[in-house]
Amino acid sequence: MVSPRGKVLENGMPRFFRRLAEGVFDIPDLKRRTKELVHFIAAFRIEHKLSDNRIIAVGYSNGANIAVSLLLLHPSSLFGAFLFGAMVPFQPDSRPDLNGTSVFMSSGRLDPIALQENALELARSFKDAGADVSLRWERGGHPLGPEDIETTRKWLLSVSKNRGRGR
Repeated sequence: MVSPRGKVLENGMPRFFRRLAEGVFDIPDLKRRTKELVHFIAAFRIEHKLSDNRIIAVGYSNGANIAVSLLLLHPSSLFGAFLFGAMVPFQPDSRPDLNGTSVFMSSGRLDPIALQENALELARSFKDAGADVSLRWERGGHPLGPEDIETTRKWLLSVSKNRGRGR
């Protein structure tokens, strides 16, 4: 397990990419930081002699959104993703090939940042690209709840059991 840290500081807190306002992303910065993360993943795979792609991103909010960007721009960089409070950051120039990719999304019905419509649009775009998508709705808003840890653990176990399939 590895946890990369975002290089952008906002009010002293690390983020993976800049935003212009709440829910408004600096798209050129997001794409640049996504490319940096792709290089980090490639170097990690070489350093740890990982011969196949079994990298699964687990991200919350900003971390989930950079994982979405990875899936949209560099789909072969991830085997799967667990996304808490993710949203559509941008529309890619072409549809990625996400066949064999597992995506689990956890979204709050009352989330004022990652709105329901946005989460549904993101799930639809992943499905249209061939991903195996699960979308779970929480009663709350944007913060993580105690049940999120157990749900993540169960999903990661189920994905690891199906490692021989897909990519």
